[in-house]
Amino acid sequence: MEWVKNLLQSTPEIALFVCLALGFAVGKVKVWKLSLGGVAGTLIVSIAVGMIGGITLNDEVKNIAFALFIFTLGYISGPSFFASLNRKSLRYGVFTVIEVVTVLGLTAAATVVMGLDQGTAAGLLAGGATESAAVGTATDAIAKLPLSDEQISTLQANVGTAYSISYICGLITIVLLSSQIFPLIMRINLRDEADKLWRKLGGSSEDEDGSTKALPGLVGRAHRVEAAQGKTIADLESELGDVAVERVRRGGDPVPPEPGSILRRGDIVMLVGQREALLAGDVVIGPEIVPDGMDFDLDAADVVVNAKDYVPSSLAELRERIPPENRHGVFLTEITRMDHQLPLKPETSIHAGDTVRLTGSKSDLAEFAPRVGFRIEKGVKADFIFIAIGVTAGFLVGKLVLPLGDIPLSLGTGGGCLLTGLVCGWIRAKRPTIGQYHPAAADVIKTLGLSVFICAVGLSSGPQAVSLVKEFGAGLPIAGVLMTLVPACISLFVAWKIMKLPAPLALGSVTGQQCSTPGITAVQQAAGNATPLMAYTIVYAMSNVVLPLLGPVVVAMAGAVG
Repeated sequence: MEWVKNLLQSTPEIALFVCLALGFAVGKVKVWKLSLGGVAGTLIVSIAVGMIGGITLNDEVKNIAFALFIFTLGYISGPSFFASLNRKSLRYGVFTVIEVVTVLGLTAAATVVMGLDQGTAAGLLAGGATESAAVGTATDAIAKLPLSDEQISTLQANVGTAYSISYICGLITIVLLSSQIFPLIMRINLRDEADKLWRKLGGSSEDEDGSTKALPGLVGRAHRVEAAQGKTIADLESELGDVAVERVRRGGDPVPPEPGSILRRGDIVMLVGQREALLAGDVVIGPEIVPDGMDFDLDAADVVVNAKDYVPSSLAELRERIPPENRHGVFLTEITRMDHQLPLKPETSIHAGDTVRLTGSKSDLAEFAPRVGFRIEKGVKADFIFIAIGVTAGFLVGKLVLPLGDIPLSLGTGGGCLLTGLVCGWIRAKRPTIGQYHPAAADVIKTLGLSVFICAVGLSSGPQAVSLVKEFGAGLPIAGVLMTLVPACISLFVAWKIMKLPAPLALGSVTGQQCSTPGITAVQQAAGNATPLMAYTIVYAMSNVVLPLLGPVVVAMAGAVG
């Protein structure tokens, strides 16, 4: 063990990757429906390893990791955040306001009652609000306090320890509240309420659980023309519904599938469309056959929506706004927002920054995709020039100081990079020719950056963790539970009794205000479909931007009231 201790002390980069490996392994362990996740797992492991003493990552590594994380967070959130600033979505901002006001008030009360220092207060808020980014903005603010290096180091270490305690309490609380306790208080069957909302959106009980179906929705069929002789292709498509004639063969020769082309008896037509629409093919066209030499490959394209004429709108409105001739042969098969898949139903709203998956022929997709947004290239790419300029601008913005009396105010690295990330993400959505940052690459950078930063915080927190727990005892866990319980209860009352939101949307809003992925996962499982995500993604986009900014606020507040 002495050899291991000396190795980790002399080579802290080994300690970093050991903590990452063990932390993500711990984060995958499930107890009932709960798992900590890789970031929280890394913090716990790094605190334990840090108790050895003498293992630290230098500040440059910590700052670079956090800057990459917070910039990427802003970049990903930018399109959805600005898209949420409309009359219909802004009403959901009340939940972010409730979260901010409540956690600040509770933190101030805990600071006075328990005598918390600024680091412990900041960690309590970050963990209770389950917002890891606030750890970074708080430690950055503490570094600017007029204190000795030893005092700053102690306060920053307390942030990590308090965060780990209150995060676990907050995670358990929000999952139990949103998926189990709140439905009982509301006296509802969440699955029944979600089914009602699903049907209202245009769904049916057959597809409510979101599972993969044995029979695909989008299919291709070939028929020999008998009943459809004399009809034009446009007539045929209109009669069948959501289908497109992609191939026509007459006597072995191809015939251009123009809308005005008249079908003759014996023609072979190949159609692509929704399976339900094609079920009537035998009656409307003629017998289904298996032809030779008429194979047809479908392509898929992920497109980020940014066309002004089409957003915000529901999917039904989007379909109405696009002329049939412009969307011929192209089918919408998936819609995602902030990496969450939304119900593909007529009344589902679509915002700028949402990603839709379009399926059709390569030629049809090439013509149609630019009408609604920009196509994400299949290769994982990142424009490092754009990203590096954005991060550099974030560092510079963070250095700006606005004197408020004797108090120097600044955004710091966290606030600066978050702001430039938001702007860069918005620019990318408006001008897709620059700033590519593939979602897969962004997710890796975001997760790795936060994990490395959290590991650095945990390693430095280890030596003081035991003393902090002894000092405050059960007070921190109790405060951590209250930091989650109180704002969640207030928001439930507002959503259920005042705003009269359907139960799935109310619970989605509660989990969204805390940016709790485990919470929304539990609610979605209890609901049996994706309806809670419709509110969660809107509130999440707002809280994900606002909550990290509370780090400097709580440091200043705790210093004033402590």
